[in-house]
Amino acid sequence: MIIDTVCTYCGVGCDISFKLDNGQIIKAFAKKEGTVSQGKLCIKGRKGWEYIYSPYRIKKARIKKSFIYRNEIQFPENIKQKLSSLTDFDENFYEVDYETAYDIVAWKLKQIKDRYSPYAIAGIGGARTSCESSYFFQKFIRKYIGSPHIDNCARVCHSPSLKGMRTTIGEGAATNPFDDVYKTDFIIVIGSNTTEAHPIVANRILDVIRSGVELAVIDVREIPLSKFAKYHLTIPFESNLLVLNMMARVIIEEGLYDVDFIKRRVKGFEDFKEKILSDPYSDPELFKSIPGYEDLTEKIRAVARNYATRKSMIFWGLGITEHIDGSYSVMAITHLALLTGNVGKEGAGLMPLRGQNNVQGTCDMGCLPYFDPDYRKPAEIGLMTPDIIDAILEGKIKAIYNIGEDIAHIHPNQNKIHKALKKLEFLVVNEIFPNEITEYADIIFGVKSAYEKEGVYVNAERRLHLSQPVVKSDLPDDWEVLNEITKRMGIKTDYKSNEDVWNEVRIEAPERFSGATYQKLKENRLRGLQWPVKEKDTPVLHVGKFRTEDGYGRFHYKQWEKRGMVGELFDRKEFDDFYLTTGRNLIHYNNAAQTKECVSLISKIHTDTVFFSEEDRERLGFPEKVILKSDYGETDVLPAKFVKWLKKGTAYTTFHFAKSRINFLFGDESDIFVKTARFKSVKVKVIPVH
Repeated sequence: MIIDTVCTYCGVGCDISFKLDNGQIIKAFAKKEGTVSQGKLCIKGRKGWEYIYSPYRIKKARIKKSFIYRNEIQFPENIKQKLSSLTDFDENFYEVDYETAYDIVAWKLKQIKDRYSPYAIAGIGGARTSCESSYFFQKFIRKYIGSPHIDNCARVCHSPSLKGMRTTIGEGAATNPFDDVYKTDFIIVIGSNTTEAHPIVANRILDVIRSGVELAVIDVREIPLSKFAKYHLTIPFESNLLVLNMMARVIIEEGLYDVDFIKRRVKGFEDFKEKILSDPYSDPELFKSIPGYEDLTEKIRAVARNYATRKSMIFWGLGITEHIDGSYSVMAITHLALLTGNVGKEGAGLMPLRGQNNVQGTCDMGCLPYFDPDYRKPAEIGLMTPDIIDAILEGKIKAIYNIGEDIAHIHPNQNKIHKALKKLEFLVVNEIFPNEITEYADIIFGVKSAYEKEGVYVNAERRLHLSQPVVKSDLPDDWEVLNEITKRMGIKTDYKSNEDVWNEVRIEAPERFSGATYQKLKENRLRGLQWPVKEKDTPVLHVGKFRTEDGYGRFHYKQWEKRGMVGELFDRKEFDDFYLTTGRNLIHYNNAAQTKECVSLISKIHTDTVFFSEEDRERLGFPEKVILKSDYGETDVLPAKFVKWLKKGTAYTTFHFAKSRINFLFGDESDIFVKTARFKSVKVKVIPVH
């Protein structure tokens, strides 16, 4: 038996097929006719389903014993009568039937709402669940609870892409399909280790390089794609905006901009031109005076010329967004497209490589404090996740409902977050495995994984896929848990299926989804449909006009501000400490909740490793292990390796394993607009461990 569905990992959103025997998965593969996968899967697609059979799955509801002791006297009689059904799970938790858990959550949320106000409750969602559940979650928090405080994991990844792109071109999503790579002439990859983080997209890039398309890679380190690039630019930490502004200046100074396109479709060019030409930091000549980076002057000019004179695409990842100027850097990327007309047509566009398999869809559903579904302005703007943490510490927020987002591992400033979580009066978590956040939970609901349910997922190119269950599960879906709690809060709902929820999405978010019926999605299960979906879907955005109120694109120039590593190099300072950046490896995914439960994956890599330049081996004393320490915290003891793909004074590590404590190194420095943390540049001391 063969079942087609969608992969549960990264934002590429591959169509994936499973071969079953007696109801058990025996193989995962991709069909050649699959639009996204092209018949190929990365190792997480091929082997990353093994977690379904892990003995550590959460398959019941759990209640913390200390929560029972704190609330036992206050419980209403109907709950007290059910306490005898609690059974020991471990020293901290009881197991309980779902009905009792629903009753307790509904009672406690209502108590907190009545005692403090609806504003004392917040929701933090993950992007691993379906659109239906994300939609229901934001409705649950906003309408049924009455709180505006709803956010999701985009806060730590691509929120700056949404902000930056909406500011300049009116839509915060990829402009083109992945397959437009085959119609382009020149590609820039900046701040994305694509072969590791989005391998099936990287396959396309490698395909076209073999056919003569040229590639430029811009990053703080050499990545596997660099070997195939015509131009590789290793840039200093904190210099994305600096380099992008320099490229725009080259295009203007050399008269390479598209006069007709700008005249017809863009506003603010003359002001932009004046600002960039008078900006002392926009001149590529500056790099001639920065030790170790002198080659960038001519490389920046070469990349700018190629981009401006060819049909070009730009791909970027968290190496752009996870900085204090992430939103401004995204605006600077869009400026290049607006200057040259490389947007609104096939083979030329802007491609933010979204992280999780449904982070695009979760944002589309309105799981953000400043957007309702369809990116409408909400009645009231709520708090972003970092503000929610502060509000907990200030005693203003008492309860969090958390769905599939391990904020106790993958968010920054973990000392602060752990302190806040301990202070909460009530924490409810929907999860499929125990992880760091479940340790703090008062009630945990075990829920279906993506391979056990039906639902819509939207990938990084705006493509909707409808998943279907691969294996049977008696567990509830996320939205079903919320629906049962809602009923027990005395609120009537009429949802009986995933499709009921989705049909409401089509009404509430008509601009993007009105024509995307389940039937149409079933008929296009291997292809999917790119939003906006009306009579037909829409592969390319911004054809003819931008998705702004008046249809025009706009320049918003921001001068780079001297700081960090590149600031020190500008001032000719020697720095003894290291600058650290983080990323993923191919084997594992984010907090490794699923991948570490797959024997085929965890057997290959089971720890985070810190990489340094070969040039730093001697000055560190040839250590095999190190501890990293910042102003905010320190890591566990980690293996150290020395490589040629990093420059002197720089370091790199993954963050997959909570025991490594990588995210204890980062503080509250974040994007000025959307508070996405500065994960890609932190100064650390390296303590050798011998």
